[in-house]
Amino acid sequence: MPQNLLLAEDDRAIRHALERALTLEGYAVTAVADGVEALAQAHRTPPDVLVLDVMMPGIDGLQVCRVLRAEGNRTPILMLTALVETADRIAGLDAGADDYVVKPFDVEEVFARLRALLRRTGAPVDVPSEPPRMPDGQIAAAGLRIDPQARRVWRGPHEVELTRTEFDLLELLVRNAGIVLDHTTIYDRIWGYDFGPGSKNLAVYVGYLRRKLDEPGAPSLIHTVRGVGYVLRED
Repeated sequence: MPQNLLLAEDDRAIRHALERALTLEGYAVTAVADGVEALAQAHRTPPDVLVLDVMMPGIDGLQVCRVLRAEGNRTPILMLTALVETADRIAGLDAGADDYVVKPFDVEEVFARLRALLRRTGAPVDVPSEPPRMPDGQIAAAGLRIDPQARRVWRGPHEVELTRTEFDLLELLVRNAGIVLDHTTIYDRIWGYDFGPGSKNLAVYVGYLRRKLDEPGAPSLIHTVRGVGYVLRED
């Protein structure tokens, strides 16, 4: 059964080209021209994945993303942007997007990133080792407790609200508590591909987790191993 994809792009030529390409790739595509239509369609027929242009008249892609996330909608979102500055990309991730592609782009890259997003929603992360499971299926390490089925996280008695990507990254670290995971492994397990040596995506998400999880005056739970990657442990 084809995945339902909602595409919002105000440039008619790009919208039509992407709609044709994505349809040929096997998606059931609904294409709209602006953010207002995108929100209305997402509410009317919830898609399996969204592709949103950042710069659209009226309600832009960032605002569409913020509205959906504020409503509790966790559908994977891929942003299309002509903005190349790191701060602009971070703004998209802060709005709740799961990934982005910079224009002009190769349609095969769009396909690859969509497959990676949908893989992440279709099955739990497969890892070779994990800490002992709690009786109800939850896992725990370094003072954290995770419910993978409900996608909920607690530090001590306090629940922590995480985005989809933040949760996936933390779950991977908790399942491998005490083991240093290199950058390539993390990119492969969480995003499905490697952004390259110049990417700051992983560092950005580790920063998000540290701000949400770390207690004032206490050591961070997620430690940087320079030149290698990251490890979760409680010093």
